[in-house]
Amino acid sequence: MVCGGFTCTRNALCALNILYALVSLLLIGVAAGGKCVGLVSSIRVVAVVICVGVFLFLVALVGLCGALKHHQVLLFFYMIVLFVVFVLQFSVSCACLALNKEQQNHLLEAGWNKSKSTQRDVEQTLNCCGFLSLNSSDACAASCAATRSCETCSSMIQRYAGEALRFVGGVGLFFSFTEILGVWLARRYRNLKDPRSNPGAFL
Repeated sequence: MVCGGFTCTRNALCALNILYALVSLLLIGVAAGGKCVGLVSSIRVVAVVICVGVFLFLVALVGLCGALKHHQVLLFFYMIVLFVVFVLQFSVSCACLALNKEQQNHLLEAGWNKSKSTQRDVEQTLNCCGFLSLNSSDACAASCAATRSCETCSSMIQRYAGEALRFVGGVGLFFSFTEILGVWLARRYRNLKDPRSNPGAFL
């Protein structure tokens, strides 16, 4: 059967959802592993990443079951959810790519002031102290604090922020186009007749 038929569309949809399932398991594993080895101390960050991974896994599971069973309701639900995720992810990815330096600094400072555990994670990872300046009354988790030779975290983060945002935006755009591909495949697959079924059973 040429590609574009029932079997080929089903296999393509299954492969796409297996990819989503693997990505979701990777997200969950990285978040849990980062917490276990102490790379991330913020429970909130770990919880958000794990929730995203679980959500993606459930969407992939719905898509995979719908594809294997040619289930009209599951495929319709999968299309709707995937389209909503596409709109949100595409918007966030474009925003990441469009942020200028001033907007990046404003977001970084807002994120810094929001969580003490995030501050400790950044200080330990980048070996820096304080955001714009080091306050002697504040404790610093960086190893350089003992010699008072630390750079501010703002200067350290800004070296990587632009590149990181471009990377996140690019990866987000790539996956958003795979999502719209998934919507198209699911819609096409719903409208194809299963050659193994009774010819009069599907309209």
